[in-house]
Amino acid sequence: MQVVLLQDVKSLGKKGDVVKINDGYARNYILPKKLGVEANAANLNDLKLQKANSEKIEAAKVAEAKALSEKLGGAAVTLKIKTGEGGKTFGSVTGKEIAQAIKEELGVDIDKKRIVLPEPIKSVGTREVLIKLHKEVNANLRVKVEEA
Repeated sequence: MQVVLLQDVKSLGKKGDVVKINDGYARNYILPKKLGVEANAANLNDLKLQKANSEKIEAAKVAEAKALSEKLGGAAVTLKIKTGEGGKTFGSVTGKEIAQAIKEELGVDIDKKRIVLPEPIKSVGTREVLIKLHKEVNANLRVKVEEA
């Protein structure tokens, strides 16, 4: 029997896959637990429409991320950090502080988890910071750290 999976099933397939399984496994496990539906013409057509809709939504998200990437690409934010004698800093600049500065200076709300810092910024200067806007789209932002 062929079945269209409605959810990921371990060792069988992912959501949206059409798989061939034993009749008993389908009738006694997959269908009663709503993990899949029989692969008839109507269900295959529904699957095709759902995939087209999800691709359209994904394309819109990628386009939005690319537009945001262009906006952030040429931008720079400035942060101030307390320093002591000899330029020694107290604390560091984290992703949370960078996200807050982006929101204040550029008016763009970015989640702090999307900002990739290999290590916290602990010195004064200008750095390039990677921002993952989408799995396919990244942006580089200049962060200027100045003495307070």
